[in-house]
Amino acid sequence: MQKLRLRYAKRGRLRFTSHRDVARTFERALRRAGVPMAYSQGFSPHPKVSWAGAVPTGVSSVAEYVELQLVERLDPATLSAELNSALPDGIDVLDAVEAEPGPLADRLQVSRWRIDIPGTDVAELRDAATALMAADTALVERMTKDGRRTIDARAALVSAEVQDGRRTVAESDQISASTAQVDDWPKASEPYGILVTVVRQTTPVVRPDDVLSALRVVAGLAPSAAARATRLEQGRLDDGGGIVDPLARASGGGRIPAGEPAAE
Repeated sequence: MQKLRLRYAKRGRLRFTSHRDVARTFERALRRAGVPMAYSQGFSPHPKVSWAGAVPTGVSSVAEYVELQLVERLDPATLSAELNSALPDGIDVLDAVEAEPGPLADRLQVSRWRIDIPGTDVAELRDAATALMAADTALVERMTKDGRRTIDARAALVSAEVQDGRRTVAESDQISASTAQVDDWPKASEPYGILVTVVRQTTPVVRPDDVLSALRVVAGLAPSAAARATRLEQGRLDDGGGIVDPLARASGGGRIPAGEPAAE
């Protein structure tokens, strides 16, 4: 058997698709592409597909991971091309490699998020992020299936960087090709803050909306428009604070490109 690990994107309107629907979409694409999947035993066999976490519904990502077990060997690049031809626009396989020993989940320890906050002054956002990183705790409430729960969002935060998201139409057109992995760069000249934060994948998981709630709790930041989050990376933190590509070979290391130029 062959085990492959894939990095895929979930973006555009399909960011509103639930993880369960994404999983069903992948299984249909695997059948359409004729991928020789291994199946579980029993009365209701299922293809051996292992998911490593998932972004919340409504959140974009260019760093989601899945592991496939095959009964015949396939070239990873060929598999990527065949799956992309069978998947709908908005779900795209970005990379595929043969799996190394060990659980994939062990390689996914942190996430780097980009949170677009239109209508928010950059200086105000920077002050709020500084206050949050200086705080010892930031208790926020989240509604779960077991009821309302209080979590410490600050405990999971590794870093928080603020960027100015304002772009002119001309600048946005020039960078559109290089930022194809990230949804909708801003084109307006109004205040537009971007928070890029690295968050440990703790239990319970601290999500982008929890970080926004922590900014409100600690610094009173209340965005005037809906924020939009994109997961840019997942992996392990290296000694320099970078994120190690979970698909990289253990002997070679590697870092995932951020997928966007820094906003000044």
